[in-house]
Amino acid sequence: MDMKRGRNLIKAFAATVVSVAACACTLAQAQDPGALARLLASPQRTPANVARDRFRHPLETLEFFGIRPDSAVVEILPGSSGYYLEILAPYLKDHGRYIAANRDALAPPPYLADQQKLLARLATEPGLYRKVVVTEFNADLHAIAPPGSADFVLTFRNLHNWMQRNEAEGALRAFRKALKPGGVLGVVDHRGRSDLPQEAQTKNGYVREDVAIALIEQAGFKLVGKSEINANPKDTKDYPEGVWTLPPTYRLKDQDRAKYAAIGESDRFTLKFVKQ
Repeated sequence: MDMKRGRNLIKAFAATVVSVAACACTLAQAQDPGALARLLASPQRTPANVARDRFRHPLETLEFFGIRPDSAVVEILPGSSGYYLEILAPYLKDHGRYIAANRDALAPPPYLADQQKLLARLATEPGLYRKVVVTEFNADLHAIAPPGSADFVLTFRNLHNWMQRNEAEGALRAFRKALKPGGVLGVVDHRGRSDLPQEAQTKNGYVREDVAIALIEQAGFKLVGKSEINANPKDTKDYPEGVWTLPPTYRLKDQDRAKYAAIGESDRFTLKFVKQ
């Protein structure tokens, strides 16, 4: 081996070592187990959202789904309140990708106003949200992400609405198209009573867990995990205004407010599926 070739091989080896070390450093940062917990305590979170943590258990929920800082995540209908937006967007901005699949132009005026509030929020806090991608969602009328690009699609308390409007199958088709093979669909919703037919509960915002599982598996997903993270045994599911009687909506306003506050937010199933 001549000296010039030897020096070139040494340089190449050194560059490889540096590259591997850089990758290892990035991977270590991406696997920081305390990063998500620190974000939950961050001052950028709105007080109204922080107050809901005891009912929504964001750390446990995201860990159950398996979210990592280098994940490509689509959240369906985050809205202007941005409960998970203000957690996930900062968490993913350095190594991953956060996509907010929100309203399209066909949405009713109140939802379009909510969409404008979301866009304004993203614009006013570029340090946190400049990398957020906003796409349109309306069943399967739009691509919520490039086909096969998402590691996760997450939906929180939306399935009952789609079932009531006969949009669930279309929504699930959009999710499946966006996910990579083996990608994860995470679903949280108000859990209905198992002793009543689904038809008797849909208008009240509740979904039987077995009905949800069957519907989602029929759309090409496989259930791989169930969690009781968001369970609430105090929820009797028999209220005058359905699930919206409970906090945070309080549809009855001040009527029996203390009673419903003591119950807390709804009993919820937390389900993890993979794309087949």
